[in-house]
Amino acid sequence: MQATIVDPRNTTPEEHAEYVRQAQVVFKMNHTMPYTDEYNALVKELFGEGLGEGSTVMPGLTGVCFDRVKIGKGVMIMNNCLMMSRGGITIDDGAMIAANAQLISNNHDLHDRQLLICKPVHIGKNAWVGASATILPGVTVGDNAVVAAGAVVTKDVAPNTIVGGNPAKFIKNVD
Repeated sequence: MQATIVDPRNTTPEEHAEYVRQAQVVFKMNHTMPYTDEYNALVKELFGEGLGEGSTVMPGLTGVCFDRVKIGKGVMIMNNCLMMSRGGITIDDGAMIAANAQLISNNHDLHDRQLLICKPVHIGKNAWVGASATILPGVTVGDNAVVAAGAVVTKDVAPNTIVGGNPAKFIKNVD
C-alpha cells in the first residue's frame, strides 16, 4: 500500500480554518446531551455526507480530519473513540466500534517527526472492534471479523476471523 506524506507545516489558511471548525464542533458535540436533536445535528455537521443512515456516534470522540471519515449505515461507535483520520477511515455498514477504540490512519516519520505518513484504515461490514483496541495505519479489518478488546492490530485481519493480543494474532474463525 502506497503511503501519502503530509507536511502540516504547509497547511493552508483554509485547511487550518477547517481543522479549527472541526475541533470546535467536536467540543460542542462532546458537551451536548446525546440522543437529542441538537446532538444529532452536531454529529451530522461533523461528518456531513460521510455519515450513513441509522449510524450512532457517542460522545467523547477525539481526533482530526473528520471530513476524511466515511461511516456506513447502521454503524455503532461507542464512547471515547479516537479517529486520527488524515489517511482516511472507512467504516462499512453494520460495523461496531467499542468504547475507547483507536482508529489511527497516520503516524509520524522517524526522521522528520513533523511529517505524517498516512495510510487508510478500513473496517469491513459487520466487523466488531473491541474495547480499547487499536487499529494502526494501513490496516483493513475484513467483513464479519472480530478484534478482541485491547488488541493492537498492525496487519490486515481476514474476513470471518477473530484476532487478539499485541500485536494482534489469529485466534480462530467465526462460525
